[in-house]
Amino acid sequence: MKKYLPYGRQSITNKDISSVKKILKSDFLTTGPTIKLFEKSLSKFCRSKFAVAVNSATSALHIACLSLGIKKGDIVWTSPISFVASANCAIYCGAKIDFVDIDINSFNISIENLKKKLILAKKGNKLPKVIIPVHLAGYSCEMKEIYSLSKKYGFKIIEDASHGIGGIYNKMKIGSCYYSDIAIFSFHPVKIITSGEGGVAMTNNKKLMEKMKLFREHGINKNFNTNKKPWYYQQQDLGFNYRMSDIHAALGLSQLKKINKFIKRRNLISKYYKSKLKNLPITFQETKKNIYSTFHLFLILVPKLLHLDIFKFLRKHKILINLHYIPIFLHPFYSKKNLFKIKDYPNSINYYNRAISLPIFYDLKKKDQDKVINLIQKYFKKNN
Repeated sequence: MKKYLPYGRQSITNKDISSVKKILKSDFLTTGPTIKLFEKSLSKFCRSKFAVAVNSATSALHIACLSLGIKKGDIVWTSPISFVASANCAIYCGAKIDFVDIDINSFNISIENLKKKLILAKKGNKLPKVIIPVHLAGYSCEMKEIYSLSKKYGFKIIEDASHGIGGIYNKMKIGSCYYSDIAIFSFHPVKIITSGEGGVAMTNNKKLMEKMKLFREHGINKNFNTNKKPWYYQQQDLGFNYRMSDIHAALGLSQLKKINKFIKRRNLISKYYKSKLKNLPITFQETKKNIYSTFHLFLILVPKLLHLDIFKFLRKHKILINLHYIPIFLHPFYSKKNLFKIKDYPNSINYYNRAISLPIFYDLKKKDQDKVINLIQKYFKKNN
């Protein structure tokens, strides 16, 4: 891998390693005090009331759906341009999934398309119980408008902010849950900060927090003020083993201390890309003054006819660009059911036919970024 330049990777320091070693020598490797400290630190950072740390963002999405009572027969909407977990979490609960086409400028759920779809759904008595907006690349959806629509149509909101920790929308931290019921972060190695593997569900609702903690730990409750034997506990629901270990939490805590400089660096890398590529036939994800992106990904759209060719060209030169993401409804698990028509999602298909994720991560060296830029410039010069 040292021969290749990846699209993203973790940044681990000796302080991170020391924080993990400290836990390995402690009394608690899991279900210990470091978990609670990590949760408290996340809540303080995001200015939310509660945080529930789990072993992945996928698990966080699942327990978020369960806590909101999603069940068989319910309908959940999300963006088709996301990782499959954004939709799978509803399927896990037995619900039906549907998609709202994206805005071709923001690459997030289109508010215009959402409004139209809600009007039709109300007429057909098929309104969603929950909508899961996805902050693609760490660029926030228009949450104020989605929140306003939720009050009108009665749906709940789970923000899939897997890319978005540290981002800001309307002067509010993503994860504050100011415009949502629950927000989800991912701590996978390529994300803004990492815990190795891990995720968290943020909320301001105590009951939702308690439900999510119950689902996180097998559905078992050990907190009883009774005269029963001290070892007594109850499984009150069908839960899961979605706990995060103290080892992972220690790494997450150490990384959280560096999050602001991580994001600042990503924004500088993005700015440099834009300054050098702006005169080429390339489209960037929009930027608005009220949104501060984390730039988990640096996304570009290239001409459709050159998409595959430029992809192969950069890969040939050991630049491991990627495509985030294949529209979820095109995956065999979803497409074989013939529930989704491609013509209903023109912007998502347009995006898919043109999108490329360029390398962006904290330790990206300027000479390596210049290599990527020079190769792209060379390609377009050769191909007019």
